[in-house]
Amino acid sequence: MTNARKARQATAEKAAKLRAEQAAKEKRRRIGLVAGAAAIVLALGGGITAIVMTAQSQQKEEDARLAATKLDGLKEYEDLDANHVETPVTYEQTPPVGGNHNPTWLNCGIYAEPVPNENAVHALEHGAVWITYRDDVPESQVEQLKDEVGNQTYMLLSPYPSQENPITLSSWGTQMSVDTADDPRIEKYIKEYKQGPKTPEPGAACTGGVGTPEG
Repeated sequence: MTNARKARQATAEKAAKLRAEQAAKEKRRRIGLVAGAAAIVLALGGGITAIVMTAQSQQKEEDARLAATKLDGLKEYEDLDANHVETPVTYEQTPPVGGNHNPTWLNCGIYAEPVPNENAVHALEHGAVWITYRDDVPESQVEQLKDEVGNQTYMLLSPYPSQENPITLSSWGTQMSVDTADDPRIEKYIKEYKQGPKTPEPGAACTGGVGTPEG
């Protein structure tokens, strides 16, 4: 074999070896990428699982807390009239919990001024919970009540200067009063009586009536 031929053969062998090394290196790189991606997926999956399990645990604790909360002071009223009338109505309860009312319901939401009883009672007939507060309730507590109502449907919040207690929650046929906005009974009451068992017309509209709530 001539020297030139030997040189060409050596060059070809060297090139083949280099290609083989590069192919092996690329294979290892792909394997590493796949393994890394798999590890990330597993890690993310584990993290998501942990988040879900934590959320479920917190929800169970919250449900248990609400279940243990007793609605002390709850009052119930039966056999309430529910006729539509155009005239003012004198109610036995303050705020009212039902009875004859205006043909047009009050739009649910947050009000900065007192609202008409007759329209609010119609909203109760549709399953709303109406939270009212006296003028002497601190603004910080009013803000807490606003946060509680938030963007929930079938909720009313308004001042009611003449009521006896600082804060009162009313739904059709039920009522409960508390002294402060952080009372745990508020959340329990809403859960039990918004669209609750006494609602005469569950699911009826709480928008499209009268009143312009701020939130």
